[in-house]
Order: sequence, then C-alpha cells, then structure tokens
Amino acid sequence: MTSKRIASYLTSILSSLALLAMTTSVMGSEHASDSPEPQHGIAMHGEPKYPSGFPHFDYVNPEAPKGGALKMAVVANGFDSFNPFDIRGVAAAGISTYLYDTLLVSSDDEPFSAYGLIAESLETPKDRSYVTFNLRENARFHDGEPITAEDVKFSFEILTSKGHPFFRNYYADVAKVTVESPQRIRFDFRPTMNRELPLILGQMPILPAHYWQSREFGDNGLTPPLGSGPYRIGDFEAGRSIIYERVDDYWAKDLGVRKGRFNFDQIRYDYYTDDTVALEAFKAGNFDFRVETSAKNWATAYTGSKFDEGTIVAEAIEHHRPTGMQGFAFNTRREVFSDPRVREALAYGFDFEWANKNLFYGQYTRTDSYFENSDLASSGLPQGRELEILEPYRDQLGGDVFTEEYQAPETEGQKGLRENLRSALELLRSAGYAIQDGKLVNKSTGEPLAFEILLFQKSFERVVLPFKNNLAKLGIDVSVRLVDSNQYVQRVREFDFDMITQVLPQSDSPGNEQREYWHSANVDAVGSRNYMGVSDQVVDDLVNKVIQAPDREELVQRVRALDRVLLHGHYVIPHWHLAKDRVAYWNHLQRPEMTPKNGIDLDNWWVRP
Repeated sequence: MTSKRIASYLTSILSSLALLAMTTSVMGSEHASDSPEPQHGIAMHGEPKYPSGFPHFDYVNPEAPKGGALKMAVVANGFDSFNPFDIRGVAAAGISTYLYDTLLVSSDDEPFSAYGLIAESLETPKDRSYVTFNLRENARFHDGEPITAEDVKFSFEILTSKGHPFFRNYYADVAKVTVESPQRIRFDFRPTMNRELPLILGQMPILPAHYWQSREFGDNGLTPPLGSGPYRIGDFEAGRSIIYERVDDYWAKDLGVRKGRFNFDQIRYDYYTDDTVALEAFKAGNFDFRVETSAKNWATAYTGSKFDEGTIVAEAIEHHRPTGMQGFAFNTRREVFSDPRVREALAYGFDFEWANKNLFYGQYTRTDSYFENSDLASSGLPQGRELEILEPYRDQLGGDVFTEEYQAPETEGQKGLRENLRSALELLRSAGYAIQDGKLVNKSTGEPLAFEILLFQKSFERVVLPFKNNLAKLGIDVSVRLVDSNQYVQRVREFDFDMITQVLPQSDSPGNEQREYWHSANVDAVGSRNYMGVSDQVVDDLVNKVIQAPDREELVQRVRALDRVLLHGHYVIPHWHLAKDRVAYWNHLQRPEMTPKNGIDLDNWWVRP
C-alpha cells in the first residue's frame, strides 16, 4: 500500500469514527422516543402494494384445486445431502423451498416487498436501525412444536457460524439479537445505512432448535430433517430421486401469502446425467415440466403430434425481471488473467453474431450489462447523478469509464472477426505479449498465453470450441475440460479454474448480496460467489453505496455506477440474454392467467381436475 493510500485510508477511518460517534448519539436520543407501529409488510423503498389482511397475491388462483403430482427432472450427478445451508455436499433439489418457512415472503410483482409468514408483523424505525419480528402463535414445525423466537435466534447463529459463507456476508451488519418473549425477537444493526436488513432477515429459513440440539449441523447426510414448510420429504433414492409430500395440516395454508400456492400433493425430482436423455424422457411423459435453455432444442426438438394436438404445450412466456449476466468468467486470481488488457483482448475472440446465427437460430440479444433487462443497467456515458457518484474515483478509474461507452465486441458490418482479432493483438502487445514460433508468449517470462475452460454441460462445447479456434489464430492455447456436475461444483467453490461459463443472476432490488459477487472480502472465501476474484477499492465502495441507497432513485444511479465500473474491469466476456421463459409442459398442468413481472412460478400451478 502506498503512503498516499495509507493517508487516505487513515483519513477515511477517522471520518468514519467521528460519524459513528455522532450517529450513536443521535440514534440513542431517537430510539428513546421511537416506538414504531407493527406493520404487516415492508417495501424496500416506498410502501408495499398489498394491504393488511389481503386475501391472496394477484397472480395466483385462490380457487386452484389441491391434488395430483408434479414430476420434474434435474440434470446433475445426483445429491448426497438434505442440508442446503452447508457448504459441504450437494443438496437435493427443492429442499430449501419446500421444507422451511421464513419470517417474511416476497411478492413477485413488486421490486422488493415482503409480507409476514412466520412473523405476523414487524416493527422498524424510519432509519431501519433495528427490526423486531412478532411471530404467529400458530406457527408450527412438522412435529407440532411451536416456532418461537429461540428458534429464530438459533437459526441466525447456526447459519452465520456453521452455514454457507453466504450467510455470514448477507447478515454481516447484524450487531445483536435479543429474544424479548417467546413470540418476539429483535435484531439490532451496526451503525450503517443498510435499509435492506429488515427484508433480508425476513428471508432467513427458520430451523428447529430442538431438532438440532442433539445433531451435528454439517453431518446429517441423507437423514430427512424436520421442517415447517408446505412439504415434507417422502420417499427418496439416494442420488437418483426424491419425493416431497404436501403437509395436509400445514399451519400457513390459509394465509394470504400462501393462498393458491403449493397445490400438488406430491412433487418428484428425478436425476438425469444427460440433458438429451432428459429431453426425450420429458417427451415420453416421464416428467411434466421443462425449462428449455438450449436455443437449438427450442427451434428443432419441440415438434410432433403431441405438440400439434396440444397434449404437450410449448410456450415462450415474457418476463420483466433483470436477466443478469451470463458469460465466460475470468478467474483473476490466476496470473494469466491478472491484466485487464488481456481480459479485454480475449473478448474480441468471441463471435456472438456468428453463434447467434449458426447455433441459436437468432433467438438471443447480446448482453451489455450485469443488470440487463432493467432500469438498473448503465448505458451511454455517465451523466447527472451517476457521474457525481463516479467523480471522486476518477483518479483510480481508467479514463475510459468516463469517455467510452462499454460495448461488447461485435462482428456485424465492417467489424468482422479479422478486424476484432487485430484489436485483440494490439491489446496483447501492450500487455507485454508477442508471437514467437506461432505462439503468443509473455516477453518477460517466456510463458505462453494458455488457459483452460472448465465445463460440466457437454452441450456448451459447441459454443466454446469456436471461441477456442478463434483464439488459436492469435497463438493462444485454450484447452476445454468437461467434468461431472459434482466435481464442477467443488472446483468452482474452491476457485480451482481458469475460466468458466457462469450466470450471475440479479434482482430488481440489488443489495447485500452484491458483497458476495464483488467485494474484496470474499476473494478468498471458499464458496463465495465472487467467482472472478474482484478485488478493487472502488468496487467495494460502490457496493457499500448500493446497500445504503436511501431510495429507489438513488439505488438506480448507484447500481448503474457499479455496473459501469464492473464492465470496464473486463471480468467476464458477456454472452446473451432472452427476456422470455421457454417452457414446455403436459397439458394436465394449468397455470394462472396472470404472469407476474418476475416470470412463471410452478408453485402457483395445479393439476387439471
């Protein structure tokens, strides 16, 4: 660290201490007289859409019949755990959704609002410096034991101490947990303007303290755990299939947040190791519903009499949620990718236009933002409030952040692949590389520019291999390694890769989860979602600003600033996106007439009587 940076850092600490002292004083006097009213729900910004006592969400069918079975497929190498909250092992599909209830439930037709489930109401002051949850007296685990504040406290402590590292990051700003009564618990927060904390604490799965008292949290393996949600585990075959059975006397079935949902008597997941086999199994009637991720399959495989007659329905259903970022993700912990000029150069080797035309039947649009398909995406050059946010970092950021609009390289028009490869070579030469004997080598070390792309989906080879061939024209040696899904998960958790194809999903209300993706504190945290190894003080600051955004308008501008800095960091080579869900299902399934902005949710569907 330079002396200039040290001085700046010390100044920042002193300023923070002064602000902390002042904030503590203000908070102390405010809380003495602050008695917030209980509320049934809470919005991240503004007011929640649904009033107290609302009968059901607008996008469900409250008269949906209960019954029947839903058969699903998972393309993976099986599962070996019923604990989705532990970093070890691979959890069975559906566990966290169906077994465990949360304090609050988010709606699918608002940016980010949450309503009471286990918590009948919550209390939080205007500055959201703490939150108190009032639990429903009739909330029960499947064994009939009541859900109490002690269970909530236990869940927080076990998840943040022994659970996946995600929870420690997500709830890092919680300073104190106080059980005030069996049905009342309070969370006090560190001095921060983190307005999201009451909502994300509401997302916490509540585990039964009495069940885990005599068990080791990470060693339960395939012993069905005790939950409180709409389903419990029924039959299962280790690694191959699992059945969830609807709880007939589910304690929350008549609440507005649950009405019209979880209608199937059984939900079954069968595991397939090959997606082609899974597709044929679907068309043969071995399972009921499929989300299609392959453009080729969508264009060619969903044909025949069953589709013509309507026995199987294939629909591309529009949604309005952020599509996030999918791309080739660089592991910048690797020396070969430590220079952003190298990362930028390699992007010129990916010919999206060719792939879209020849592989994807023209179905996709190129992605140019980590927050694509939303008002959070940056565009053009920074101006107005976004420019004000970025201005203090001008000396730390490259000039192109302020003077050049980010745009992924394209090959349409006059910009053909040959021209792009020339641009790539110029960048690589500026980064110290030269061609020797047909290979691109680092002039200082003599090391060739070579790396491995790690995959677990064989279908993705048709995307990767043309990219590999294009880079070979520059003398770059790219190898492609295909591994099974379990090995892939483990290697990604430990950042044991050079490059992967990765999806970085986003919500319409980014907040604390951004730490997981970008903050330098998670560069070496095994299991974190900072796949690319982003470690940048400006990014850290912008992440904190996003978390502390006081209102929606400011959130949008701060996210755009973060998006722009990340794009100019060249941490990924962007792929493509589609603002539709491509789904196919057998016609005994029915869905509500209204599709919310977040897209389809099978838990709102039912079986035709």
